[in-house]
Amino acid sequence: MEITIITVGKLKEAFFRDAVSEYIKRLSRFAKCNIIELPDEKIPDNPSEKQKQQILEKEGNAILAQLKERSFFVTLCVEGKTLSSEEFAQKIADSAMQTDRICFAIGGSLGLSDAVKNASQLRLSFGRMTLPHQLMRVVLCEQIYRAFKINANETYHK
Repeated sequence: MEITIITVGKLKEAFFRDAVSEYIKRLSRFAKCNIIELPDEKIPDNPSEKQKQQILEKEGNAILAQLKERSFFVTLCVEGKTLSSEEFAQKIADSAMQTDRICFAIGGSLGLSDAVKNASQLRLSFGRMTLPHQLMRVVLCEQIYRAFKINANETYHK
């Protein structure tokens, strides 16, 4: 299994990088993991709707250019579906029957373009609260690891 996380923006704080690295290391016994960091576009103060759309489109095109064929594609967005950890694990298990690639996309501070959302097989939400993108990457990595532990019938997730 190959897991790819495409994300707009870099992890700036060492503690976020350390947390992501730890979960990627733990995941390595289950799957090959790649993180692709794309540059975030500069957002002007008080951007117009047109400027926001242009930024979303540019970031979206960069995300879609990284998407490999035959990937089960999951976008993280507030309007997505909320799942329990067990339901998320089941989605990963189900996708493994169709492909050996799962790709997750985390957008920049403006979110994801409609083109990226429409390309995904699953729109996933971790709740209605806004989380910093750096923290979201840590939470996503932890939940992917948790899902693999659940699917392997190993203790951890309780």
